[in-house]
Amino acid sequence: MWFLGAWLGPKKKTPVKMEPFECGVQPFETPGDRFGVKFYLIAILFVIFDIDLAFLFPWAVVFKEIGVLAFVSMMVFIGILAVALWYVWKKGALEWE
Repeated sequence: MWFLGAWLGPKKKTPVKMEPFECGVQPFETPGDRFGVKFYLIAILFVIFDIDLAFLFPWAVVFKEIGVLAFVSMMVFIGILAVALWYVWKKGALEWE
């Protein structure tokens, strides 16, 4: 079907057709512009600190059955995350300019 559409479809390109469409609003930047590194840093930090909830939720569900050793290990895990968050905060990685 793709080859058939490419073979039979219209091939005349106009400047209006080549313009990016953003919900009827004229774009204020070209789509080839790069995002700043700060955007990627915030996105990666969000993913990292969001994934710990995937580890924390099952632990919280079975909290009463797992015992003291699991509690201590989770507190060490949360402590490491807290130190990491403090480090990122002090470095200014969470400041959006």
